[in-house]
Amino acid sequence: MFWPMLAIAVGFCGLAVLGVLAVRVFVEAQRLGRQVDDSARRIHRAAEDLERAAAGAARSTRDVL
Repeated sequence: MFWPMLAIAVGFCGLAVLGVLAVRVFVEAQRLGRQVDDSARRIHRAAEDLERAAAGAARSTRDVL
């Protein structure tokens, strides 16, 4: 009777560990998603700034020529 109870206890502990690890992976995946979203917004903003600067440089070059 001892061994079956021990096997059940070890199995339960294994499932508990897997559950905790799954929650940690889920939380880290959400955090990574937020970082990717933030980086994409910053890249988009920088691309818009670069486009505006290039348009301004093209206008000033056209005016000089």
